[in-house]
Amino acid sequence: MEPSELLGRVTGVLERLAIPYFVTGSIASIVYGEPRFTNDIDIVADLSLVHVEPFCASFPAPEYYVSAQAAREAVVLRRQFNIIHPGSGLKIDVIAAKDTEFDKGRFARARRIEIPGKRLVYFASPEDVVLKKLEFYREGGSEKHLRDIAGILKITGDRLDREYLRNWVGILGLEDIWRRISGPLFEGKDTGNRK
Repeated sequence: MEPSELLGRVTGVLERLAIPYFVTGSIASIVYGEPRFTNDIDIVADLSLVHVEPFCASFPAPEYYVSAQAAREAVVLRRQFNIIHPGSGLKIDVIAAKDTEFDKGRFARARRIEIPGKRLVYFASPEDVVLKKLEFYREGGSEKHLRDIAGILKITGDRLDREYLRNWVGILGLEDIWRRISGPLFEGKDTGNRK
């Protein structure tokens, strides 16, 4: 199974169950930036406990591994659980949405993008992907997040909403990291010619 097939399968189930979602993380970084290898797919989903059984039942063993108990705990504690496709080694992290202004805004700004197989899938906006990558870098220091951000700035930088980025960088306390990696393109108060 290819990553796009698994992504299409999981997002198809989410849409059938009317569960709002968006793809984020490395896959979104590749869509907006430069390609790199990844076996992980990250999806933020607005799951409730009533969704857990039908969602997990859509990924039967032995083709998939998913723990309904882990999914229930993730919904209650607003954290993540996994769907694993052992045959390919692919894994999807399903992240339960938090009731925060940032997550609400990420859902509102999500956009549909076509993936292989002619399927339209909701992705986090490039600005929100950058902001989460900044948070992950602050938490763990992994250089891959900085490389992903650099790729997005290189490929999509002239189309990013600079005012939105500056606002949330400040709210999330990410100014120091952002200033170091964004360079003069995003400094100052002038938003320039946004597309």
